[in-house]
Amino acid sequence: MQLAGKRALVTGAGRGIGRAIAVAYAKAGADVAVLARTTSEIDNAAEEIRQAGRRSIALTCDVTDFQQVAAAIQQVGQQLGGLEILVNNAGDGQERTNVGEDDPQRWVHVVEVNLIGTYYVTRAALPLLKQNGGTIINVSSGMAHQPRSGNSSYNTSKAAMWMFTRCLASEVWQDKVTVNELIPGPVYTELTQSLWAPDQPHPTIASEWIKRPHDVAPLALFLASQSGAGPTAQSFSLARRAL
Repeated sequence: MQLAGKRALVTGAGRGIGRAIAVAYAKAGADVAVLARTTSEIDNAAEEIRQAGRRSIALTCDVTDFQQVAAAIQQVGQQLGGLEILVNNAGDGQERTNVGEDDPQRWVHVVEVNLIGTYYVTRAALPLLKQNGGTIINVSSGMAHQPRSGNSSYNTSKAAMWMFTRCLASEVWQDKVTVNELIPGPVYTELTQSLWAPDQPHPTIASEWIKRPHDVAPLALFLASQSGAGPTAQSFSLARRAL
């Protein structure tokens, strides 16, 4: 029970990587708040956590709306009594066209979810995290570290998240709060189901294989189990190639 007595918040936890991490944390002893836009999905995730014997609250929230975020974090404090682990997993990557051929509103929305949403949730949660020390895990992508045509909104937003991770880490280490980036590598989710199949070789990168969401959980569990003196401002990756 690596996380016994800990309290966690996972965004984008209704499905995919976020849900897999949330359930893994519960099985490791943590109480877990799950946050996403779709009520039915997070209700199901919260019930799965309760069946694992832990407390859970489901928070319907759009991470691009700071008022909704602030209200959700207030509920975390009131119902769980504190917070030691924050996983910023909510993400979007639907705009996959070249600049000039893209939809400006969709481009901006990707940045709002991936970057601004991470900032909003982190900013609102910091007072709780500073009370007892804790860890922030920002779920990013290898594309934060390399350019790629036809995907500029996603790459740009994740690259900015990586810079935010390092800047924030330099600000909160004295509060015993660590901030790190988690790169899952290619994972089969609803967002990527049109691109590849699970448990198969990557179609263009020979060394890679397509993981399932639960394959990401062990690294997320490792990072969450580190103390306030653990690694910070670092990037941890499950990728099987140079980034």
